[in-house]
Amino acid sequence: MNDLLALPLAVIAGFALGLFFFGGLWWTVQRGVITRHPALLFIGSMVLRLAVAAGGFWLISAGDWRRLVACLAGFLVARWLVTRWTRRQQAPAKMGEESRSCS
Repeated sequence: MNDLLALPLAVIAGFALGLFFFGGLWWTVQRGVITRHPALLFIGSMVLRLAVAAGGFWLISAGDWRRLVACLAGFLVARWLVTRWTRRQQAPAKMGEESRSCS
């Protein structure tokens, strides 16, 4: 595959892997507090997310360090976006709790 096409595709694939990994982590934490078996949920989620991410990195890189770095860059951008999005999701809930406790 042409390097001009392979590197942007690796960034996009890394971004998708990052959305899956960090979105899955956020989902797990949200569900972990209400489930009856949190340890099973956290361990199962970790194994699944790591297997998908590691396998994805391995397939995408295909032994080329430049594709691996491009994939990692997309992964880190997804981490940044998911972190920003989840903080915004938590902010309204915290503001509501503070207004109730001050009354």
